[in-house]
Amino acid sequence: MSSQSAVPLGVQQPRVRVAPRAARSDADDAAFLADSYGLAPDEWQRLVLEDWLGVAADGRWASLTCGLSVPRQNGKNALLEIRELYGMVVLGEKFLHTAHEVKTARKAFLRIASFFENERRWPELAELVREIRRTNGQEAVVLHNGGSVEFIARSRSSGRGYTVDVLVMDEAQELGDDALEALMPTTAAAPLGNPQWILTGTPPGPSANGEVFARTRAEALSRKAARLCWHEWSADSRSDLDDRRAWAAANPGLGIRLQWDVVEGERARFSDEGFARERLGMWDEAASRRVIDAVTWGRCADPGSQIVGELALAVDTTPDQTVTSIAVAGLRDDGLPHIEVIDHRRGPLDWVAPRLVELVARHRPRALVIDEQSPAMVLADALAAERIRVTTTRTRDMVAACGGLYSAVMSGRLRHIDQPLLNAALSVARRRLIGDGGGWAWHRRDVESDITPLVAATLALWGLSVDKGKVKRPKRRAGGGKVVVL
Repeated sequence: MSSQSAVPLGVQQPRVRVAPRAARSDADDAAFLADSYGLAPDEWQRLVLEDWLGVAADGRWASLTCGLSVPRQNGKNALLEIRELYGMVVLGEKFLHTAHEVKTARKAFLRIASFFENERRWPELAELVREIRRTNGQEAVVLHNGGSVEFIARSRSSGRGYTVDVLVMDEAQELGDDALEALMPTTAAAPLGNPQWILTGTPPGPSANGEVFARTRAEALSRKAARLCWHEWSADSRSDLDDRRAWAAANPGLGIRLQWDVVEGERARFSDEGFARERLGMWDEAASRRVIDAVTWGRCADPGSQIVGELALAVDTTPDQTVTSIAVAGLRDDGLPHIEVIDHRRGPLDWVAPRLVELVARHRPRALVIDEQSPAMVLADALAAERIRVTTTRTRDMVAACGGLYSAVMSGRLRHIDQPLLNAALSVARRRLIGDGGGWAWHRRDVESDITPLVAATLALWGLSVDKGKVKRPKRRAGGGKVVVL
């Protein structure tokens, strides 16, 4: 573990930054204005403003959609205040600031209002005010120059009746399509003709309605959206949860407004999954829709499908080693690959190595595959004692394996026998993004989800199709011909 002194402050650069090219930016002006009223931006906030306020050659905002994912208590709300202050006071923009909860919207209103109602400290801001509405659910600050900000909690109809320039969607980890579709039209006739949508939040939890936020992130990571920027402070998915360098990478406010001992307390009390999501900003894709839809998967089903010739085996087990799956992949008569789960049992691992020894002796497979990060790697020694060689996959191999199965299914060039346990595993499997290049691996939707049938089948298909130089034959091949898997 790194010492606190080695990383005293949070990292100011995001792990993920995607932004379109801009001719100039209003960030300096916005930072100067905010600083004049006691709201000096941190370095990381200044960086985000650079992209949010980037102006294209045609005079419009370079980014129509702005997404920010950062753990709580790092200064996200102050960043929104800077954007709103500058837009209202200097540009005369109209804002609709929305949040998932009433109390969050109310708190944001009180903060903005405090800048305009302190006549002694900031009389010039107070003079700009035409009206400050405090009625619950109708809170707003309206200026004489036409600028305004109104605050509401989201619902299916909460945005109706508003016409604004900038739509702020805070707590975007709880933003569903119904709420989005009620809000988006508020900017269709933006008074200044230069709308912008801002989404800020944290990675959605297992029970959150985070489809919109997850979809925005996926679009940004694809690098194909012309007017979308995305900033994400998060720890790498391979990080040690106790590594303070990972804490600093995900929390730019550490040592500034977020204290180290508070994070230490969270680490002691949160679950691993909760700490990874809430404090390290890790996206586990729990809120995203299933990777392969049931209809496409169903088109690949063939209950009479059968392997002919050479095959590959793979095994995977759950993190607590209580559920284990063995899968096989091989080619059919028509040349299409076939995948099947041939063992799926609960309980200790005692049965697994003997069963694999039996299968290897009977079928002489091309490979027996286990991912190097799988708990099933504990079987390697027992298999080695039986002189059975295991092919282990590294991260890049797993990415290739998942991509290979996905492509085979989506193109219709894969067959399975419609096994309920494999179907169930696919329904709860989600993507876990790896690196910034769009690669991904299977990830569980939640701690109860069992995806071992799918992982084993994915690895078996990889073992069947990858170049023979990348796999180790478990036993010297003898014989051949038709193989029927039981």
